[in-house]
Amino acid sequence: MKVKKAVIPAAGLGTRVLPASKSMPKEMLPIVDKPAIQYIVEEAVKSGIEDILIITNRGKHDIEDHFDRSPELESRLAASGKDKMLKEVVDITKLANIYFIRQKETKGLGHAVGCARGFVGNEPFAVLYGDDVILGDDPATLQLCRAYEEFGKGVLGIREVEKSAIYKYSSLKVDKIRDNIYNCTDMIEKPQTDDQILSLFSILGRCVLTPDIFDIIDNTAPGAGGEIQLTDAMHTLAKTKGMIGVDYTGRRYDMGSKLGVMQASVEVALKHPDIGEDFKNYLKGIASEL
Repeated sequence: MKVKKAVIPAAGLGTRVLPASKSMPKEMLPIVDKPAIQYIVEEAVKSGIEDILIITNRGKHDIEDHFDRSPELESRLAASGKDKMLKEVVDITKLANIYFIRQKETKGLGHAVGCARGFVGNEPFAVLYGDDVILGDDPATLQLCRAYEEFGKGVLGIREVEKSAIYKYSSLKVDKIRDNIYNCTDMIEKPQTDDQILSLFSILGRCVLTPDIFDIIDNTAPGAGGEIQLTDAMHTLAKTKGMIGVDYTGRRYDMGSKLGVMQASVEVALKHPDIGEDFKNYLKGIASEL
């Protein structure tokens, strides 16, 4: 079965990028001229996803507005003859069938994904973390979907991280199958000591899950931070049925961190068709003064 549905959890408070996220959802932070959430939705669409559920909470109506029609703006652009801009604005509303639901209590990523049960039904689905923008020629989600079609198991988007960073992520027990594809049989969220580290591979930003994850989430106790962790639920899935890990290609930007926001903005700007060359010259001038 092909993966046609995706869930984007976007209910976090964005405390690492305060004060910007005090009045603006962190998912709406711009990377040059598009908000982060649009890059994530575009990746899903390029991966063959047709229906997308974005999980929000209070104060995130800007995300819904971004993917909705804007009659006044469209009329103004049309009257001004700005046809290219008009097309860009309208095309955003046609990317996919996009739905929204609120996570009424902030109980963790596992709880947020659990809110998607009615949307998912009995189908496999991709999860694209709202903090992570991944850019590359081969969409990261599509790489995971191909692995799901081949193996018929849940799939994790994985990357190796520095040992100093593994304590704030998850650690996975993996065995290589071939190339960048691994079998995953165990994991731990935020290992506390060296002897808890299973490997330096961690889940970063993407996964494809089967609908049986929902019953597991319902029976998962709060874990790290007192929240229901998706990793804890996937741990059960990995131990009982096994999961596949794909060390995906592409450049990942952590949009929940100030450094990640700046890295994304600079690197995308350098390749932007409108400002790329001018921005490159600007950076060269700044670099000479450092």
